Amino acid sequence: MPQRQLGLLSFGVLVVIIAILLLLQLGWDTIFSLTLTFFGLWVILLAGLRAKNPVKYERSAFSTLIWGIMLLVIGGAWLLNIQTGYWLYSAVLLLVIVGILAVASALSSMRKKP
Repeated sequence: MPQRQLGLLSFGVLVVIIAILLLLQLGWDTIFSLTLTFFGLWVILLAGLRAKNPVKYERSAFSTLIWGIMLLVIGGAWLLNIQTGYWLYSAVLLLVIVGILAVASALSSMRKKP
């Protein structure tokens, strides 16, 4: 069975994201936050690929989804802080999403055990 090259594919997506954002001539802080946000979206798409075709000894689709959401939220919170200047909104967004992910993870692990 051929091994999937998702690592190389993800690296290529990251390079394309950075190249497009550099062409937009934004500030460096905005480029970095948008890179995190868009790469988080890519990781969420990868979670869908992993759920569709699971491979033994590979990270689960749920774990990949959680990492994608975290990247998306960190990048979005950083961008929100850059755009508004209110760090409190960014902190609240981050804490709410982390809390939701913790509850979802706990419920997922409770459901798997008999």
